[in-house]
Amino acid sequence: MLPQAMRAIEITRAGGPEVLQSTTRPVPQPAAGQVLIKVAFAGVNRHDCGQRNRGFGPKEATDIPGLEVAGEVAAIGTGVTRWKVGDKVCALTNGGGYAQYCIALDAVTLPIPERFDLKLAASLPEALFTAWLNVFMLGRLKAGEWLLVHGGSSGVGTMAIQLARLHGAKIIATAGNAAKCAVCVKLGASAINYRELDFVAEVERITQGRGADVILDMAGAAYAKRNLQALAMDGRVLHLSSGDANDYSVPLGAIMSKRAMVSGSQLRASSVAVKTEIVRQTLEKVWSHLGLEVTPIIDSILPLAQACDSHARMETSEHIGKLLLEVTH
Repeated sequence: MLPQAMRAIEITRAGGPEVLQSTTRPVPQPAAGQVLIKVAFAGVNRHDCGQRNRGFGPKEATDIPGLEVAGEVAAIGTGVTRWKVGDKVCALTNGGGYAQYCIALDAVTLPIPERFDLKLAASLPEALFTAWLNVFMLGRLKAGEWLLVHGGSSGVGTMAIQLARLHGAKIIATAGNAAKCAVCVKLGASAINYRELDFVAEVERITQGRGADVILDMAGAAYAKRNLQALAMDGRVLHLSSGDANDYSVPLGAIMSKRAMVSGSQLRASSVAVKTEIVRQTLEKVWSHLGLEVTPIIDSILPLAQACDSHARMETSEHIGKLLLEVTH
Protein backbone atom coordinates (compact mmCIF):
# COMPACT_ATOMS: atom_id res chain seq x y z
CA MET A 1 0.00 0.00 0.00
CA LEU A 2 1.27 3.46 -0.89
CA PRO A 3 1.86 5.99 1.87
CA GLN A 4 -0.13 9.21 1.81
CA ALA A 5 2.84 11.52 2.31
CA MET A 6 6.44 11.64 1.10
CA ARG A 7 9.64 13.55 1.69
CA ALA A 8 10.77 15.89 -1.08
CA ILE A 9 13.02 18.87 -1.79
CA GLU A 10 11.29 22.11 -2.75
CA ILE A 11 12.50 25.39 -4.20
CA THR A 12 11.38 27.89 -1.57
CA ARG A 13 12.35 31.02 -3.57
CA ALA A 14 14.78 32.14 -6.24
CA GLY A 15 18.36 31.99 -5.07
CA GLY A 16 21.41 29.86 -4.34
CA PRO A 17 21.59 26.24 -3.20
CA GLU A 18 20.44 27.20 0.27
CA VAL A 19 16.88 27.84 -0.98
CA LEU A 20 16.42 24.08 -1.44
CA GLN A 21 14.58 22.81 1.62
CA SER A 22 13.10 19.50 2.77
CA THR A 23 9.33 19.32 2.79
CA THR A 24 6.49 16.82 3.12
CA ARG A 25 4.06 16.46 0.24
CA PRO A 26 1.18 14.15 -0.69
CA VAL A 27 2.23 11.17 -2.79
CA PRO A 28 1.11 11.97 -6.36
CA GLN A 29 -1.30 9.67 -8.16
CA PRO A 30 -0.64 8.61 -11.76
CA ALA A 31 -3.14 9.79 -14.36
CA ALA A 32 -3.83 8.02 -17.66
CA GLY A 33 -0.59 7.16 -19.45
CA GLN A 34 1.51 7.84 -16.37
CA VAL A 35 3.67 5.77 -14.03
CA LEU A 36 4.36 6.44 -10.36
CA ILE A 37 7.97 5.59 -9.50
CA LYS A 38 9.29 4.84 -6.02
CA VAL A 39 12.55 6.73 -6.42
CA ALA A 40 15.87 5.15 -5.43
CA PHE A 41 18.18 7.69 -7.12
CA ALA A 42 17.59 11.04 -8.82
CA GLY A 43 19.95 12.78 -11.23
CA VAL A 44 21.09 16.38 -10.66
CA ASN A 45 21.34 18.57 -13.77
CA ARG A 46 22.25 22.13 -14.73
CA HIS A 47 18.61 22.73 -15.53
CA ASP A 48 17.77 22.08 -11.88
CA CYS A 49 20.21 24.80 -10.85
CA GLY A 50 18.71 27.17 -13.40
CA GLN A 51 15.20 26.47 -12.15
CA ARG A 52 16.36 27.10 -8.59
CA ASN A 53 18.04 30.38 -9.56
CA ARG A 54 14.85 31.57 -11.27
CA GLY A 55 12.51 30.31 -8.61
CA PHE A 56 9.27 28.47 -9.20
CA GLY A 57 7.36 30.21 -11.98
CA PRO A 58 4.17 29.66 -14.00
CA LYS A 59 6.05 27.77 -16.73
CA GLU A 60 7.36 25.16 -14.28
CA ALA A 61 5.34 21.99 -13.72
CA THR A 62 6.40 21.72 -10.10
CA ASP A 63 8.54 23.44 -7.48
CA ILE A 64 10.22 20.08 -6.82
CA PRO A 65 13.24 19.86 -9.18
CA GLY A 66 14.61 16.70 -10.76
CA LEU A 67 14.41 15.57 -14.40
CA GLU A 68 15.51 11.92 -14.17
CA VAL A 69 15.03 9.08 -11.71
CA ALA A 70 15.47 5.35 -11.28
CA GLY A 71 13.52 3.07 -8.98
CA GLU A 72 10.52 0.76 -8.92
CA VAL A 73 7.06 1.15 -10.39
CA ALA A 74 4.74 1.86 -7.46
CA ALA A 75 1.48 2.40 -9.37
CA ILE A 76 0.28 2.76 -12.97
CA GLY A 77 -2.37 4.93 -14.57
CA THR A 78 -5.07 3.75 -16.91
CA GLY A 79 -3.89 2.66 -20.34
CA VAL A 80 -0.40 1.67 -19.17
CA THR A 81 0.35 -1.90 -20.22
CA ARG A 82 4.16 -2.05 -20.45
CA TRP A 83 4.77 -1.96 -16.71
CA LYS A 84 3.57 -3.62 -13.54
CA VAL A 85 4.10 -2.72 -9.91
CA GLY A 86 7.59 -3.73 -8.82
CA ASP A 87 9.27 -3.34 -12.22
CA LYS A 88 12.63 -1.58 -12.04
CA VAL A 89 12.75 1.41 -14.38
CA CYS A 90 14.45 4.68 -15.15
CA ALA A 91 12.63 7.68 -16.56
CA LEU A 92 12.85 11.20 -17.86
CA THR A 93 10.51 13.38 -15.81
CA ASN A 94 8.99 16.82 -16.12
CA GLY A 95 10.31 17.81 -12.70
CA GLY A 96 9.55 16.23 -9.34
CA GLY A 97 12.52 13.85 -9.18
CA TYR A 98 13.89 15.08 -5.84
CA ALA A 99 11.29 13.11 -3.90
CA GLN A 100 10.47 9.65 -2.62
CA TYR A 101 7.84 9.24 -5.35
CA CYS A 102 7.70 10.80 -8.79
CA ILE A 103 5.37 10.77 -11.78
CA ALA A 104 6.69 9.96 -15.27
CA LEU A 105 5.02 9.45 -18.61
CA ASP A 106 4.82 5.85 -19.73
CA ALA A 107 6.31 6.91 -23.09
CA VAL A 108 9.59 8.09 -21.51
CA THR A 109 9.94 5.35 -18.91
CA LEU A 110 12.53 2.71 -19.78
CA PRO A 111 13.71 -0.65 -18.47
CA ILE A 112 16.91 -0.81 -16.44
CA PRO A 113 19.68 -1.86 -18.85
CA GLU A 114 20.81 -5.44 -18.31
CA ARG A 115 24.27 -4.55 -16.97
CA PHE A 116 23.18 -1.51 -14.92
CA ASP A 117 22.25 -1.00 -11.30
CA LEU A 118 19.82 1.73 -10.23
CA LYS A 119 22.63 4.25 -9.71
CA LEU A 120 23.86 3.95 -13.28
CA ALA A 121 20.29 3.92 -14.58
CA ALA A 122 19.48 7.20 -12.81
CA SER A 123 22.51 8.75 -14.53
CA LEU A 124 21.18 7.85 -17.96
CA PRO A 125 17.97 9.52 -19.23
CA GLU A 126 18.85 13.23 -19.28
CA ALA A 127 22.42 12.83 -20.54
CA LEU A 128 21.64 10.09 -23.04
CA PHE A 129 18.56 11.78 -24.47
CA THR A 130 20.25 15.20 -24.68
CA ALA A 131 23.35 13.83 -26.36
CA TRP A 132 21.39 11.67 -28.80
CA LEU A 133 18.95 14.43 -29.76
CA ASN A 134 21.67 16.96 -30.47
CA VAL A 135 24.57 14.93 -31.82
CA PHE A 136 22.62 12.47 -33.97
CA MET A 137 19.06 13.66 -34.59
CA LEU A 138 19.84 17.36 -35.04
CA GLY A 139 23.60 17.25 -35.71
CA ARG A 140 23.41 14.21 -38.01
CA LEU A 141 26.90 13.04 -36.99
CA LYS A 142 28.19 10.27 -39.26
CA ALA A 143 30.96 7.70 -38.98
CA GLY A 144 34.30 9.24 -39.88
CA GLU A 145 33.24 12.82 -39.05
CA TRP A 146 34.76 14.97 -36.31
CA LEU A 147 32.76 15.88 -33.21
CA LEU A 148 33.92 18.71 -30.92
CA VAL A 149 32.41 18.53 -27.43
CA HIS A 150 32.75 21.55 -25.17
CA GLY A 151 32.52 20.52 -21.53
CA GLY A 152 33.67 17.02 -22.38
CA SER A 153 33.89 15.88 -18.74
CA SER A 154 30.28 16.76 -17.90
CA GLY A 155 27.49 14.21 -17.75
CA VAL A 156 26.28 15.07 -21.24
CA GLY A 157 29.83 15.50 -22.52
CA THR A 158 31.06 12.08 -21.36
CA MET A 159 27.93 10.50 -22.81
CA ALA A 160 28.33 12.29 -26.15
CA ILE A 161 31.96 11.14 -26.44
CA GLN A 162 31.00 7.52 -25.86
CA LEU A 163 28.05 7.61 -28.27
CA ALA A 164 30.14 9.22 -30.99
CA ARG A 165 32.90 6.66 -30.54
CA LEU A 166 30.32 3.86 -30.67
CA HIS A 167 29.10 5.13 -34.03
CA GLY A 168 32.52 5.50 -35.61
CA ALA A 169 33.10 9.24 -35.30
CA LYS A 170 36.32 10.98 -34.23
CA ILE A 171 36.09 13.15 -31.13
CA ILE A 172 37.78 16.23 -29.69
CA ALA A 173 36.77 17.49 -26.25
CA THR A 174 37.55 20.65 -24.33
CA ALA A 175 37.89 20.64 -20.54
CA GLY A 176 39.28 22.95 -17.88
CA ASN A 177 42.02 20.96 -16.17
CA ALA A 178 44.34 17.99 -16.60
CA ALA A 179 42.14 15.55 -14.65
CA LYS A 180 39.11 16.34 -16.78
CA CYS A 181 41.15 16.08 -19.98
CA ALA A 182 42.45 12.69 -18.85
CA VAL A 183 38.88 11.39 -18.49
CA CYS A 184 38.04 12.58 -22.01
CA VAL A 185 41.12 10.85 -23.40
CA LYS A 186 40.25 7.63 -21.57
CA LEU A 187 36.80 7.71 -23.18
CA GLY A 188 38.31 8.02 -26.65
CA ALA A 189 38.62 11.76 -27.37
CA SER A 190 41.53 14.03 -28.11
CA ALA A 191 41.43 16.55 -25.26
CA ILE A 192 42.16 20.28 -25.21
CA ASN A 193 42.66 22.19 -21.95
CA TYR A 194 40.89 25.39 -22.95
CA ARG A 195 42.53 27.32 -20.11
CA GLU A 196 45.97 26.68 -21.62
CA LEU A 197 45.40 26.27 -25.36
CA ASP A 198 43.41 27.96 -28.12
CA PHE A 199 40.83 25.34 -29.05
CA VAL A 200 40.40 26.78 -32.56
CA ALA A 201 44.07 26.29 -33.36
CA GLU A 202 44.10 22.85 -31.74
CA VAL A 203 41.04 21.69 -33.68
CA GLU A 204 42.68 22.82 -36.91
CA ARG A 205 45.85 20.93 -35.98
CA ILE A 206 44.14 17.71 -34.87
CA THR A 207 41.79 17.56 -37.87
CA GLN A 208 44.59 18.57 -40.27
CA GLY A 209 42.76 21.69 -41.34
CA ARG A 210 39.32 20.13 -41.83
CA GLY A 211 37.63 21.46 -38.70
CA ALA A 212 34.85 19.87 -36.65
CA ASP A 213 31.80 18.61 -38.52
CA VAL A 214 29.59 18.83 -35.42
CA ILE A 215 30.14 21.03 -32.35
CA LEU A 216 28.22 20.34 -29.14
CA ASP A 217 28.36 23.53 -27.09
CA MET A 218 27.40 23.96 -23.44
CA ALA A 219 29.30 27.24 -23.07
CA GLY A 220 26.65 29.34 -24.79
CA ALA A 221 27.09 32.44 -26.88
CA ALA A 222 30.59 33.11 -25.52
CA TYR A 223 32.03 30.75 -28.14
CA ALA A 224 29.83 31.89 -31.02
CA LYS A 225 32.56 33.30 -33.29
CA ARG A 226 35.26 30.80 -32.31
CA ASN A 227 32.99 27.84 -32.95
CA LEU A 228 32.48 28.98 -36.52
CA GLN A 229 36.24 29.36 -36.94
CA ALA A 230 36.67 25.75 -35.75
CA LEU A 231 33.82 24.41 -37.90
CA ALA A 232 34.26 22.34 -41.04
CA MET A 233 32.44 23.18 -44.26
CA ASP A 234 28.77 22.19 -43.99
CA GLY A 235 29.29 21.84 -40.24
CA ARG A 236 26.61 21.91 -37.55
CA VAL A 237 26.75 23.76 -34.21
CA LEU A 238 24.33 22.62 -31.51
CA HIS A 239 23.76 24.72 -28.38
CA LEU A 240 22.56 23.19 -25.10
CA SER A 241 22.87 26.28 -22.93
CA SER A 242 22.87 30.04 -23.34
CA GLY A 243 25.59 30.28 -20.69
CA ASP A 244 26.32 33.70 -19.20
CA ALA A 245 25.95 35.50 -22.54
CA ASN A 246 22.44 35.25 -23.95
CA ASP A 247 22.97 37.33 -27.09
CA TYR A 248 24.33 35.32 -30.02
CA SER A 249 26.31 37.57 -32.32
CA VAL A 250 28.42 36.52 -35.32
CA PRO A 251 28.96 38.01 -38.76
CA LEU A 252 26.40 36.46 -41.07
CA GLY A 253 29.15 35.95 -43.62
CA ALA A 254 30.90 33.58 -41.20
CA ILE A 255 27.86 31.31 -41.23
CA MET A 256 27.39 31.58 -44.98
CA SER A 257 31.03 30.94 -45.83
CA LYS A 258 30.95 27.62 -43.95
CA ARG A 259 27.40 26.77 -45.08
CA ALA A 260 26.91 26.24 -41.35
CA MET A 261 23.83 25.14 -39.49
CA VAL A 262 23.53 26.76 -36.06
CA SER A 263 20.85 25.31 -33.83
CA GLY A 264 19.90 24.63 -30.24
CA SER A 265 17.49 22.62 -28.16
CA GLN A 266 15.89 22.22 -24.77
CA LEU A 267 15.05 18.64 -23.96
CA ARG A 268 12.49 19.51 -21.30
CA ALA A 269 10.62 21.79 -23.68
CA SER A 270 10.56 19.17 -26.44
CA SER A 271 7.23 17.58 -27.32
CA VAL A 272 6.24 14.13 -26.12
CA ALA A 273 6.47 13.00 -29.74
CA VAL A 274 10.13 14.07 -29.95
CA LYS A 275 10.95 12.44 -26.62
CA THR A 276 9.18 9.25 -27.70
CA GLU A 277 11.26 9.17 -30.88
CA ILE A 278 14.46 9.61 -28.84
CA VAL A 279 13.37 6.65 -26.71
CA ARG A 280 12.71 4.56 -29.81
CA GLN A 281 16.06 5.35 -31.38
CA THR A 282 18.14 4.88 -28.23
CA LEU A 283 16.44 1.58 -27.39
CA GLU A 284 17.23 0.38 -30.91
CA LYS A 285 20.75 1.74 -31.33
CA VAL A 286 22.24 2.20 -27.85
CA TRP A 287 20.54 -0.02 -25.25
CA SER A 288 22.41 -3.22 -26.07
CA HIS A 289 25.74 -1.36 -25.75
CA LEU A 290 25.06 0.06 -22.29
CA GLY A 291 27.45 -1.29 -19.70
CA LEU A 292 29.85 -2.29 -22.48
CA GLU A 293 30.87 0.55 -24.81
CA VAL A 294 28.66 3.17 -23.12
CA THR A 295 28.49 3.70 -19.34
CA PRO A 296 27.64 6.90 -17.44
CA ILE A 297 30.38 8.28 -15.20
CA ILE A 298 29.22 9.11 -11.67
CA ASP A 299 30.99 11.93 -9.85
CA SER A 300 29.29 11.69 -6.46
CA ILE A 301 26.17 10.52 -4.66
CA LEU A 302 24.63 12.47 -1.78
CA PRO A 303 21.51 11.85 0.32
CA LEU A 304 18.34 13.60 -0.84
CA ALA A 305 18.48 15.91 2.19
CA GLN A 306 21.83 17.26 0.91
CA ALA A 307 20.50 18.39 -2.46
CA CYS A 308 21.82 21.87 -1.74
CA ASP A 309 25.38 20.48 -1.45
CA SER A 310 25.00 18.68 -4.76
CA HIS A 311 23.89 21.93 -6.43
CA ALA A 312 26.82 23.77 -4.87
CA ARG A 313 29.24 21.20 -6.27
CA MET A 314 27.69 21.41 -9.73
CA GLU A 315 28.03 25.17 -9.76
CA THR A 316 31.76 24.97 -8.97
CA SER A 317 32.13 22.93 -12.20
CA GLU A 318 34.62 20.71 -10.36
CA HIS A 319 32.57 17.57 -10.94
CA ILE A 320 33.38 14.93 -13.57
CA GLY A 321 30.31 13.10 -14.84
CA LYS A 322 26.96 12.84 -13.10
CA LEU A 323 25.80 13.99 -9.67
CA LEU A 324 23.13 11.85 -7.99
CA LEU A 325 20.84 12.01 -4.97
CA GLU A 326 20.08 8.82 -3.06
CA VAL A 327 16.51 8.53 -1.81
CA THR A 328 15.69 6.34 1.18
CA HIS A 329 12.25 5.18 2.28
